[in-house]
Amino acid sequence: MKRLYKSNSNKIISGVCGGIAEYFGVDASLVRIAAVILGILTTGFPMVIGYIICACILPNENQVK
Repeated sequence: MKRLYKSNSNKIISGVCGGIAEYFGVDASLVRIAAVILGILTTGFPMVIGYIICACILPNENQVK
C-alpha cells in the first residue's frame, strides 16, 4: 500500500512536492512546475494555504517506513 508523505531526499522547502512526486511516480520537477502554475492561476493564496496545510499534516518519510 502506497502512503503519501513528505520526502526527505527530494525536498526544497519541506518536501511536500517531492513526496507527491514519489507517490505518483513522476519527476519532482514536474510537480513543482505544476504547483507554480496552479499558484499563478489561483493568484497564489489557495496554493500557499494548501501547501502549508500539507506541510503540517503529512508525516515525514522516516516516520512512515
